Amino acid sequence: MSQPDIDPPQLYAAREPIFPRRVYGWYRNLKWIIMAVTLGIYYITPWIRWDRGPNLPDQAVLVDLANRRFFFFWIEIWPHEFYFVAGLLVMAGLGLFLFTSALGRVWCGYACPQTVWTDLFILTERWVEGDRNARVRLWNAPWSGHKLRLRLTKWVIWLLIAVATGGAWIFYFTDAPTLLRDLVTGQAHPVAYITMAILTATTFVFGGFAREQICIYACPWPRIQAAMMDEDTLTVAYREWRGEPRGKIHKGEATKSDGGTKGDCIDCMACVNVCPMGIDIRDGQQMECITCALCIDACDEIMDKIGKPRGLIDYMALKDETAERAGAQPKPLMKHILRPRTILYFTLWAGIGVALVVALFLRSPFDLNVTPVRNPLFVTMSDGAIRNTYALRLRNKQGAQHDFVISVADNDGNAVPGVVLALEGQTGNRASVAADSTFTQRLYLTAAKDSPLATGGQAELTLWVEDATGGVRTHIGTVFHGKGE
Repeated sequence: MSQPDIDPPQLYAAREPIFPRRVYGWYRNLKWIIMAVTLGIYYITPWIRWDRGPNLPDQAVLVDLANRRFFFFWIEIWPHEFYFVAGLLVMAGLGLFLFTSALGRVWCGYACPQTVWTDLFILTERWVEGDRNARVRLWNAPWSGHKLRLRLTKWVIWLLIAVATGGAWIFYFTDAPTLLRDLVTGQAHPVAYITMAILTATTFVFGGFAREQICIYACPWPRIQAAMMDEDTLTVAYREWRGEPRGKIHKGEATKSDGGTKGDCIDCMACVNVCPMGIDIRDGQQMECITCALCIDACDEIMDKIGKPRGLIDYMALKDETAERAGAQPKPLMKHILRPRTILYFTLWAGIGVALVVALFLRSPFDLNVTPVRNPLFVTMSDGAIRNTYALRLRNKQGAQHDFVISVADNDGNAVPGVVLALEGQTGNRASVAADSTFTQRLYLTAAKDSPLATGGQAELTLWVEDATGGVRTHIGTVFHGKGE
């Protein structure tokens, strides 16, 4: 007996397009504000000017890859100070943990670049093609001149936004006005064009076509966030004990909010139609939910129209479910937010921030490094004096040229008798270092033949460097090798 043919299970499902409806309300306005602020910061920052002297671009925020430095207004981070960048990255991670444990995926819903640019692309789509119903009809309609014109108009605007996005990013790495001129005239480095093209393509595809697919499949955060959340976390949820059983309600008919038996939810699908992820929040917590709260605005609008209390869909904590089902008042929001986990995250976040600020203000405006040249350990001069050679590296981290005075002392700070300090190619013990540059030179310590340093063995010394302009001093320990070794 032959077995019937069984089709293998399909492991791939084609993307179902989502057409979010326009919605008005407090959370939608908040998202508009955050979009305007974040995009404004991103696009405008490279064009803010800041005087950095004659040798550097007058740019407030600059990632100088050629010289491995980072500039942020008056702050300059050198390669050996990468711990500042590492500290900021740790703070960003802890901040993400803090906001997620307190308010769920609030980062994803309001400030994530994917969300911000997707919102901007949807706004453009709505301007060109109309609101949800018009876009659905256009999607289902056969290709025509009208449909092609609308699609091309939308795609051209998307492409312009994507080009501006990729262009803004590369402006952070060199002088923005100069790079813009070179880009327009075709004189920019090929790396600039390649980087801009890649960022333009990814913005165009991710914001215009992939959208929620990036959040669901490409981003790891939906799968990690569960470890950051607990029953006190405030997140967007549906009060099914108030809304069910859902269905149509006649005018003046009592529902659960009025002491009746019917639920307040009239199954209007407004919460589903505004969701950029295409989910139904009434089905419970889902990995796809980015906590954008647009469903709250949509539901509150419907509740106002039918004369029912707002909050059928709202920010709430799982711990309050039992109390609300019994008709009791939930805990105040701040009691959910201020709990041991969030306090710990905030303490760690603030502690790292304070440490970075203190380190920033306590750091020296110049760096000193001295390394003994060990081949040979010392040289006997014609008059019997003993000379040691050192490799001196003096970095001036200030925006102007400074003169530095170098001196030698013992570990107690006392002058060392019979020792002469000299710099190769310099007059005396002074060195002039240009702004934002490093002075590298041989330094010689010569001890008279009868001095304790010359006749003894290894001795510890301290080299002092003083900024002749600002008076700041720093020191470093080293050793002197005598002929007694």
